[in-house]
Amino acid sequence: MKHKLVKFGIGGTLLAILCCFTPLLPFVLTALGLGGLIGALYNDAVLLPVLAGFLILTGYAIWRARGQK
Repeated sequence: MKHKLVKFGIGGTLLAILCCFTPLLPFVLTALGLGGLIGALYNDAVLLPVLAGFLILTGYAIWRARGQK
């Protein structure tokens, strides 16, 4: 379980970073046929809290994994 949580946290963090700092999100949403959501999702009020949440999850998973050794 602990390794899955670390992998999920790191994957989510990387995805959030790519969506925050590159124009990846509009291309992905358009490819999925969800281009109408670009205005609602492609702003810092949504992406930065998601990034913070994944960073906290990753830190917790790493802390928990080291504590159980």
